[in-house]
Amino acid sequence: MDETKGTFLKHEIDADYSTDNELHNASDEAPTLEARIEGLLFVSTAPVGVSHLAKALDTTNNRVEKALQSLEERYGCRGIKLQQTGAGYQLISTPEIASDIERFFELESTTHLTRAALEVLSIVAYLQPVTRPKIDSIRGVNSDSSLRTLLRHGLVEELGRSEGPGRPILYGTSPDFLQHFGLTSLQDLPAIELEMLDEASSMEPGADEMDELGDE
Repeated sequence: MDETKGTFLKHEIDADYSTDNELHNASDEAPTLEARIEGLLFVSTAPVGVSHLAKALDTTNNRVEKALQSLEERYGCRGIKLQQTGAGYQLISTPEIASDIERFFELESTTHLTRAALEVLSIVAYLQPVTRPKIDSIRGVNSDSSLRTLLRHGLVEELGRSEGPGRPILYGTSPDFLQHFGLTSLQDLPAIELEMLDEASSMEPGADEMDELGDE
């Protein structure tokens, strides 16, 4: 065999062997904390808290929080995002690709809330905890039907009872509300002028007045 050809062949074999070793070593490397957290969030069907992740991965809350921040930065404009709610973190698809997902799974279009229900939801979101009489006084109509709709969809929940006359039920938004609208907390709600709402909410109608209001 020609010496030059033999040397070249030896270099090719050495290069292949080196590449195989690199691939083998890469596969033997332990997954990063970010990758392990991503895997747990991927298989979880509900938000997972930082302390739960730290315990499962035998690490500290501080390290988990830093890893979550790193993951959030990596996702950027991709089709999935790291969603934080009051209950913890989870991986969700971005709202921008909702129509693509509906077509892929041949789903019916998402049910849209009526204007009345959206009005009630907005009042609850900004003034919670709030009673139905206060909501009615702001809208000028009975909001019982809209509240039932929001409760049925899990966007609003009962928080207890007011100490006022008759002890009416107090309503507030649910964790599903934050998740549905892609919010981390209520502080992420758009800023609005609340003075008019506050003035209207202070004028709570009496029982007789409530009976005269039409339901909408």
